[in-house]
Amino acid sequence: MGPVARAVRTYLDHLSVERGLAANTLSSYRRDLRRYLEHLDGLGVTDLAEVTEATVSGFLARLREGDADHPPLSSTSAARTVVAVRGFHKFAVADGLAQVDPASGVKPPTPAKRLPKALPLADVEAILEAAGAPGTALALRDRALLEVLYGTGARISEAVGLDVDDLDPVDGTVLLRGKGSKERLVPVGSYAREAVDAYLVRGRPELATTASAATAAGNGGALFLNARGGRLSRQSAWAVLVKAAERAGVTADVSPHTLRHSFATHLLDGGADVRVVQELLGHASVTTTQVYTLVTVDNLREVFATAHPRARD
Repeated sequence: MGPVARAVRTYLDHLSVERGLAANTLSSYRRDLRRYLEHLDGLGVTDLAEVTEATVSGFLARLREGDADHPPLSSTSAARTVVAVRGFHKFAVADGLAQVDPASGVKPPTPAKRLPKALPLADVEAILEAAGAPGTALALRDRALLEVLYGTGARISEAVGLDVDDLDPVDGTVLLRGKGSKERLVPVGSYAREAVDAYLVRGRPELATTASAATAAGNGGALFLNARGGRLSRQSAWAVLVKAAERAGVTADVSPHTLRHSFATHLLDGGADVRVVQELLGHASVTTTQVYTLVTVDNLREVFATAHPRARD
């Protein structure tokens, strides 16, 4: 075993014993560094002093391009591997195994920005119409839940955390409690208000009567109740949406966050200012919201291409 391989083994022992990394994480480090050792071996590098920044950069390029034994890695996977290599070289210097860190200047590739998945309005409407079994208290609850999710852009945790008192029927707003216990008032559209009103009048009282004294005392005036009269859980709310999508015949992957994405994208498509959408979503920075504008640019291009007389010149 050469000096580089021994140094890698020392680093892995450090991660296992001193840092106590989980078995799966340690396995990932071991796999990534084994591939790095193969790369160095192919270059004839056996000593840490022989490793240069160009050596590490070449390894990153090889990860992205692939070779006869390995398929090309995505930017995310390549970044993870480079992080392991950077950690190894930093450790080698700190432990006195090397004089310089050749990997410090090699930056992991930036993962491709994933665009939020927004549903077409027709799919959203079909899902809302398909919520719950008609004529039941649960159907009224499910429709109200999904209308609130899409109508306010609420996170699933914010929706199931709502209490009846968080609704202001006079102002037509709802108080949402987001990340870091930050509160924001969001207007509620007429469809969501009507669905919630129907649920409060004919659905919630029926569900509340099924609750035991302990459950009723513990639900804290929750808006959305489960079949036993307790507060609806995130998992159950998720299941409500998935079942409604199945009934509606919507084949796209649908999650509560999909409705949040759709809420934001449809607002921007309708001409809403990105800073208004930022406030509605409860984002601390407008840059977080601006990812949705990448979706609407596609729509703008399509309209331009079909409507502008010289778009195809």
